[in-house]
Amino acid sequence: MEEIKQIRIEDENYPRLLKKISNPPRILYYIGALLDDELPFGVVGTRRCSPYGKQVTSLIVSDLVDAGFTIVSGLAPGIDTIAHKIAVEKNKKTIAVLGTGLDQASFYPKENIGLARKIVELDGCLISEYPPGTKGTNFTFPQRNRIISGLSLAVLVTEAKEKSGALITANWAFSQRRKVFAVPGPIYSSTSVGPNNLIKNGAKLVASANDILKEFNLFNLKDKMKSLTLSATPQDKKEYLILNVLNQEPLSIDKIIEKTKLDVSIVSSTLALMEISGKVRDLGGGIYTLMR
Repeated sequence: MEEIKQIRIEDENYPRLLKKISNPPRILYYIGALLDDELPFGVVGTRRCSPYGKQVTSLIVSDLVDAGFTIVSGLAPGIDTIAHKIAVEKNKKTIAVLGTGLDQASFYPKENIGLARKIVELDGCLISEYPPGTKGTNFTFPQRNRIISGLSLAVLVTEAKEKSGALITANWAFSQRRKVFAVPGPIYSSTSVGPNNLIKNGAKLVASANDILKEFNLFNLKDKMKSLTLSATPQDKKEYLILNVLNQEPLSIDKIIEKTKLDVSIVSSTLALMEISGKVRDLGGGIYTLMR
């Protein structure tokens, strides 16, 4: 495994979305590459998942990864592991947030050390607020769940019991004003009680990845890279440059500035006008995409 690095909340590269929550970690320890311009999306669920939970998680996460979302989860057995593995199998980056130190002696779960190494090899990241040598406790794991939701634009719960760490993550997401999605399940299944209750309490019901994509104005995500076109007519050179870079993928305002070589004030004001005119949309956290 690579060396463990750290970043402070005052540092420029500290994750933007995480910095916005009410209680962000002052220091993050990490191995790999921190979030840059991804569309971070949390996926969590029970450790003891059913065949239904495995299947629905695999299908939805596969489509989300194809769409350009970066999966954020907790590397725990069960749903978390499935979500990370789907991303890795597609050679895409994924972010794992641990409730222990990142050193090998403290690392949990031990059976996922190989998966963790693969995540890092694919430019993903392992993250923890706990310094090396910290063992997992009944306190550290629930606390790390606020980081999973805090790093993410939204959180999906695919399967969870009535009292589950996944529901703690969902509740953190609600309090952080992030979108919460849940997959319904059979009313007689104990692992469907959690998602079903979340839906009762305001989470958006998900039957396929397209239910999530619609919320982000990204329909038919599998074909997103092929189908995005310059559908909006630029008013001037500044709009043309911005539309051109957004034609490839959603980008943060910092990356738009970098790619267009335009001044910060010009990009900010132009994006504001383009959003009003319906040409672009802010997905949250200053990440913009073309309107469709």
